[in-house]
Amino acid sequence: MAETLRGRFAGIDLDELVDWPVVRTWLYWGMFWLLVAPSVGVALSGLFNYPDYLGTTLGLTFGRLRPVHVNGVIFGAFSSLFIGECYYLVPRLCGVRVPWPQWGVPLAWLWNVTVAAALIALPFGENHGLEAGEFPLFAKIPIFLVVAVATAQFLIAIGRRLEPPLYVALWYLIGAFVWTTMNLVLGIILPYTISGINSAAFHGLYIHYIVGLWLTPAGYVLIYYFLPISVRNPIYGHKLSLVGFWSLALFYPFVGIHHYLYSPIADWAETIAIVTSMLLIIPVWTVLVNFFGTVKGRWDGFGKNLPAKFLIMGSIMYLVGCFQGSTEALRSIQQPTHFTDFVISHSHLTVFGTFVVWAMGGLVYVWPRACGRELWSFTMGNWAFWLITVGISTMGLVLTAAGLQQGFQWMAGTEWLDTVLSMRPYWLVRTVGGISMDIGMSLLVINLMMTALTRPAEAAEGQVFGAAPAPAGGAAQ
Repeated sequence: MAETLRGRFAGIDLDELVDWPVVRTWLYWGMFWLLVAPSVGVALSGLFNYPDYLGTTLGLTFGRLRPVHVNGVIFGAFSSLFIGECYYLVPRLCGVRVPWPQWGVPLAWLWNVTVAAALIALPFGENHGLEAGEFPLFAKIPIFLVVAVATAQFLIAIGRRLEPPLYVALWYLIGAFVWTTMNLVLGIILPYTISGINSAAFHGLYIHYIVGLWLTPAGYVLIYYFLPISVRNPIYGHKLSLVGFWSLALFYPFVGIHHYLYSPIADWAETIAIVTSMLLIIPVWTVLVNFFGTVKGRWDGFGKNLPAKFLIMGSIMYLVGCFQGSTEALRSIQQPTHFTDFVISHSHLTVFGTFVVWAMGGLVYVWPRACGRELWSFTMGNWAFWLITVGISTMGLVLTAAGLQQGFQWMAGTEWLDTVLSMRPYWLVRTVGGISMDIGMSLLVINLMMTALTRPAEAAEGQVFGAAPAPAGGAAQ
């Protein structure tokens, strides 16, 4: 279905403004990391039940491999998909090309080769010492430069936009890139400038700026753009979306210290972190009301709309994960949950179950258009969706239960080794859930690769047998 454009956008072919080689390069890398980074997590999870199955080599121990998994998911899988999808949506929302198009592909290669080199270096002990900031200095500087250049590209494009009003996705995009450019500077200098308990306090800020001022607004960019366009409904409430933006900007910068309750950090700083953590309920609930309100009246076609299914599933995970995050900031809740698998449940439901899933929803929407044909197999895409959904739901449930049992056993004075033994069934189910997610992502990537390799005529013919419409509810344009 052709797009009907009005005002200053009238007569413009928005797809002609998109630099497709740049988009495809970033998304190719994102799909590569979808296969690699979560698989490292599955391999790691097996160590809980079978501690020696990877051998005794130092580089294959949990402490060396966990940063590979975490940073691979954040900076590899999610960030590559997100930046690639930004190169798609920014020109379409602004009506102008992204400037310096010749830099897009080199930036993608610089980012991803740097991430690959850093992930290889981590098992050899090249670690900067910050959670979600373990990358060595040789990697942090190029990553900062790529983010800074991409920030300049997008800000210039937004400044040249055809219509003065800013759609909310662009508000969040500006925030994500500007905040993260500044936060990466903190990540570079922190290990060399601040020590002791103050270093821990600033690290709490740094890691939450990665989660709350990069992953969160970046995820909002994707769902605020791809959900309305995939269900073909306008956003439910623009004013509501701005309440979400400004409450996120106001409250999230202060929450990082909630990782360090019952520590020597000043009690007033901990209390501010607790209060602002609870106030994050405001942006969470406003965006969720907006997302579900946007789908109102379109649920009848939801089952055959793959991008919308990924986006709404991620929203449900966001609701659960953020409820965990806010409540575990309370002292009475943190006492039985801190250092337990409850926290790991929260991080997986939000980072993967929400933000990576939203990025996959955008990927399923953009990729057929980037290739100029329909999705190769709706059935395979649907299998991928359900395997990922069942896997992350299972993981979130069992880790929540395991964490609560762990915490209350510790508080009851149970021998530590006995608490470890009681966790083994939970950990086994967690690994099975991770395998389900890995299989789902593998099917998704295979499906998208077949979409790219199939000739357009074959793809159109195959759509007859798919028993489903185009992936976003309309023909690829």
